Amino acid sequence: MEALRAKSIQLTRYVQFLLVSAGHSKLTVITPREIDTRGCQVSILVHEHPKELFGELEAAGVKCDFREPNVIRVAPTPLYNTFHEVWRFARILAEHQ
Repeated sequence: MEALRAKSIQLTRYVQFLLVSAGHSKLTVITPREIDTRGCQVSILVHEHPKELFGELEAAGVKCDFREPNVIRVAPTPLYNTFHEVWRFARILAEHQ
């Protein structure tokens, strides 16, 4: 379990790092950065065309969910997801800009 939690923390940190370092002006990560105050999911507030972006993610095979009116949540799972998949997710978001 410790190894799974450690990978979960790394995956979530990586998602946040990629989104924040890219300087997305149309997105805001609203999940706390502190490890002890979040689980494995990252909530992203989408400022422009949130449903269109969600559709693009779904079409690309990304499993995430949409919360009205404009939040996309992604939860990289340590048993199933790779760091490459997290990078690919961030790339799709960047292309939406």
